[in-house]
Amino acid sequence: MFSRLKKKELRPEAALIRCEELCARAEQCEFELRRKLSGWGIGEEDCDAIISSLTRRRFLDENRYAAAFVRDKYRFARWGRRKITMAMQQKRIDPDTIDEALGQIDEDEYQAILSKLLTMKARTMERPLSYGDRTKLFRYALSRGFESGLASSLIKKLTSR
Repeated sequence: MFSRLKKKELRPEAALIRCEELCARAEQCEFELRRKLSGWGIGEEDCDAIISSLTRRRFLDENRYAAAFVRDKYRFARWGRRKITMAMQQKRIDPDTIDEALGQIDEDEYQAILSKLLTMKARTMERPLSYGDRTKLFRYALSRGFESGLASSLIKKLTSR
């Protein structure tokens, strides 16, 4: 009845133009671009040449990508350092680049984000918070990727109010 449509393979020149457009719109990482190129039927040799060209002409920059990724994830998605780190590791970002990008996080803003998340979550619970409720808050903070020490200290502040 329905036949699977075969994706049209791109020529390397067309793939380079498409990658330039992608990189001009939003930061990209090498791993994701390589996956896209592979999906478009671009061979390994041409893929290396395209990535090299994009890097040389500063369309592709892993440091810039990592900094933007960290900034977006902790400010807008409200992720903690651990979750951000794991997501970037999945994208095959160099550990030194990850550490450098995470170092740009404003600690006061980071703590304020977690404090606001915990306060909002605690509003759904009855006062005073029971041991089970505090445990739920702690697990919630960990699931968002925040560090356990920071989570427990902010939960203690929250419950002492």
